[in-house]
Amino acid sequence: MAYFIKDTCISCGACEAECPTSSITEGDEIYMIDADSCIDCGACADVCPVDAPEEAE
Repeated sequence: MAYFIKDTCISCGACEAECPTSSITEGDEIYMIDADSCIDCGACADVCPVDAPEEAE
């Protein structure tokens, strides 16, 4: 399963820099994760100050 970013994202960019597959990009209002290239490593969740990345079920 891939991660996704919840609406609580504050667009700080911390997650984008940590993603080993460059699956995270800045969206219109919040950052977005490309589910097709996400490897479910959790690096984004580890650095997010507001716990916005969450593992999809």
